[in-house]
Amino acid sequence: MKIVIIVEGKTEKVFLPHLREFLKDKIPNRMPKIEPLSYDGRIPKGDKLKNLVDKLLRDRRPADYVIALTDVYTGSNPPDFKDAEDAKEKMRIWVGKEPRFFPHAAQHDFEAWLLPYWKTIQSLAKHDRGAPSATPELVNHGKPPAECIKEIFEAGKSRSYSKTRDAARILKDNDLSVSIERCPELKKLVNRIIELCGGQAL
Repeated sequence: MKIVIIVEGKTEKVFLPHLREFLKDKIPNRMPKIEPLSYDGRIPKGDKLKNLVDKLLRDRRPADYVIALTDVYTGSNPPDFKDAEDAKEKMRIWVGKEPRFFPHAAQHDFEAWLLPYWKTIQSLAKHDRGAPSATPELVNHGKPPAECIKEIFEAGKSRSYSKTRDAARILKDNDLSVSIERCPELKKLVNRIIELCGGQAL
């Protein structure tokens, strides 16, 4: 089985290797081929997303399924999406009635899925600032999770936060299941892949 995941480029480099490693134990002997399609900015909107999904599903080596993963917080003003449900609904509308397409969203950005590992973040940042919220995915547009992590790194006066460098270090020595249990949108994404492969949802 081939699953293409459309993602922002840095997320692919940092997160997908850890997702693949986690899935190996959940769907043994049924592990899909997960191919990222990376965008340096945000994933396309409207007809551009529809055309991309159609192409991936009808390519010379077509995907069996396509997943689009976007941040809710895209930096635009006003925001593109109110929340994860709004982002997923808009992507469904853009692509149309395609049963092999599944929209998912990080609420509010990918870094929300790093917040459960705040002790690791404190250690790397060399600062003891407290975590921004007991519920990672409730950290919102006012100060998205990436900004919270950036602030603690800068408070530690060592260097600023870098997604490609520091997110990988945060995930490296931590169990992804911790974040999955605290972040409903991440759990939905993981369960989607498991279920498409015939596995048992978490």
